[in-house]
Amino acid sequence: MATIIDFKASGEMAKKPSLDLLMKLVTQDLDKVNATILEHMQSPVHLIPQLAGHLIAAGGKRLRPMLTLGTAALCQYSGDRHIKLAACVEFIHTATLLHDDVVDASELRRGKLTANSVWGNQPSVLVGDFLFSRAFQLMVSDGSLHILKLLSNASAVIAEGEVHQLLTTNDTTTSESDYLEVIQSKTAELFSAAARIGAVVADRPKIEEEALAAYGTNLGVAFQLVDDALDYSARQAELGKTIGDDFSEGKITLPVILAFRRGNEEEKKFWKRCLEELKQHPDDLDRAQSLIKQHSTLEDTMTRARHYAALARDSLDLFSDCEAKQALISVIDFCIEREF
Repeated sequence: MATIIDFKASGEMAKKPSLDLLMKLVTQDLDKVNATILEHMQSPVHLIPQLAGHLIAAGGKRLRPMLTLGTAALCQYSGDRHIKLAACVEFIHTATLLHDDVVDASELRRGKLTANSVWGNQPSVLVGDFLFSRAFQLMVSDGSLHILKLLSNASAVIAEGEVHQLLTTNDTTTSESDYLEVIQSKTAELFSAAARIGAVVADRPKIEEEALAAYGTNLGVAFQLVDDALDYSARQAELGKTIGDDFSEGKITLPVILAFRRGNEEEKKFWKRCLEELKQHPDDLDRAQSLIKQHSTLEDTMTRARHYAALARDSLDLFSDCEAKQALISVIDFCIEREF
């Protein structure tokens, strides 16, 4: 059985951080977003809503669209444009999940069978394309070229990040800077766009728009760093997926990059066999976790995550204290301390 590594800092908060503050703030708007999502994933081709609904019903906290709703509240926006745009953000995210699961040949997501496991790769890719198309329809219906540019650029950057990650998979010589470029593109870019929308629809000054973009970017990087650390540390029930998915797929994440860099020649041969050649033995994940613990790479990954979390928090200093600001700060704490 895989070793469970506890990498939490000492003096952990007694009360586990949550999204409760943000959820309380945006509940009514989120209900409207969910209704919009259901409306726009309908199709006379029955497999489309069936497959899309499978993934959407599998759970997820709607974090990205909630960022759009939360920043709109922070910017005191009183219209309804943010509803469709938050749904658009979720469609982009869901489409990338469908495509990612095909690329990674994943069988589980949040503890449930992936769409490609149930229906196969071809339908999953095509329904992902459908959701991307729905997202662009929502962008166009908003009528803002600024919004269209913002979200279409995010979609392109995400795709570039996924291709970049494909090129680094199974490559133990991947640098930390290359890794950061990947997660900034494939994860942080959508966080940034989602957060920025609130300032755009409220027609706030450019400095506020850029501050919220920086908040989203740094939050997204911190979120992905924690996610990659959890893959070598959390129990399946907490994480919602099998421990060591990244390891079995040969993904090169920061805990591995640091362990490889700090290891001796024998250890480097181990990493190359497991991740480059994908010749893995039943006890290899145990050894990988042992090496990661030996070289303190989870702690160092979390230190970097906390750095980006601090940058995200600093980005909100521009805004006056209010319920929405506190809710967005609580999201940062949740992303750092979370256990799924």
